[in-house]
Amino acid sequence: MNELHIDKTHWKKYRFDEMVQNIAERVEPSQTDLDVYVGLEHIDPDCLHLSRHGHPSDVEGTKLRFYKGDIIFGRRRAYQRKTALATTDGICSAHAMVVRAKEDVVDPMFLPFLFHSKSFIDMAITISVGGLSPTINWKDIAKQEFLLPPNAEQKRLAELLWAADEVVEKEKREMERMEKLLEIDVANTLGYCKDGQYEYHKQQLIKISEVITKEKFEIGKLDTEQYQLQGKYPIIDQSKSFIAGYSDFNDLVFKGTLPVIVFGDHTTIVKFVDFPFILGADGTKIIKANEELVTTKYLYYTIKNLHIVPQGYRRHFSILKEFEIPLFSIEKQEKFVTRWDKLEDLLARIGQQIETSQQIKQELINKVF
Repeated sequence: MNELHIDKTHWKKYRFDEMVQNIAERVEPSQTDLDVYVGLEHIDPDCLHLSRHGHPSDVEGTKLRFYKGDIIFGRRRAYQRKTALATTDGICSAHAMVVRAKEDVVDPMFLPFLFHSKSFIDMAITISVGGLSPTINWKDIAKQEFLLPPNAEQKRLAELLWAADEVVEKEKREMERMEKLLEIDVANTLGYCKDGQYEYHKQQLIKISEVITKEKFEIGKLDTEQYQLQGKYPIIDQSKSFIAGYSDFNDLVFKGTLPVIVFGDHTTIVKFVDFPFILGADGTKIIKANEELVTTKYLYYTIKNLHIVPQGYRRHFSILKEFEIPLFSIEKQEKFVTRWDKLEDLLARIGQQIETSQQIKQELINKVF
């Protein structure tokens, strides 16, 4: 990106409220015929695309109305960098801010990238108020000023930014395809399973509670508010992202024997961890296999194959322990794991490429804004 030169001589400064309209239309979830609810948990950091959503019946309390083309900006904990472009009508969390481009000032396809720029995030963090859940007020962000190019140049830069975004999204789709391939191969080997129950399997089954150790682990946990973007140790929690953040707190590093499985007691997300890490927030369980019966890596794949459907915000570990998994010889387990690990290595390489492409896109965004 160093070779990209952007001449900002003819750019002009605009107040935020000159660029966007604040859509503050309130909706009661029980009184709407809309069927899309977007919470901050549905928005991925540094991603403008909504790949999932909930339903208004899932939530209570007044929410915000949004329309197709509006921008949903996570004004609570802005450091999480959650902003998405609405592709349909719906309602969203009141911890978000819904804004709409004023097209005589800013191109609607150019504006969304501003929210993911370093300068915007730094500003958003600075003006946030509150302790544990710092939040941005409209009156504070409305008076902030931003430098914008003429409309024709906005369109040209928007095309460039969306092209960079499409590279990332294409690689994400490739990762999803590879993940599905791995999932199918595991299921073909172990047997198909639905919500923890095998429909049929000729192999001996054994309860998970019988193949995990009763070892007590000394565990330090880090609150979400203490997560950093960079640091010495990765943070593993029950979120969808494999690494949720970083920290430099040596005293909180997991002190048990590696590898281990980190199970999301609320989310049912399962992660295999073989490097020094810090456990993040609450709602996780550390699982270690009895290696005389099953290897930890084999147990990790079998738990993933259970496809446990989360039952709300309840604890799931007590349910997990009662599920059964196929018990093969250690030799066969290692053979299976070797094959699956090769597929996971491919996934890791795709993941690294996504990180590189995301970095290039971010550098481009930061140069523009």
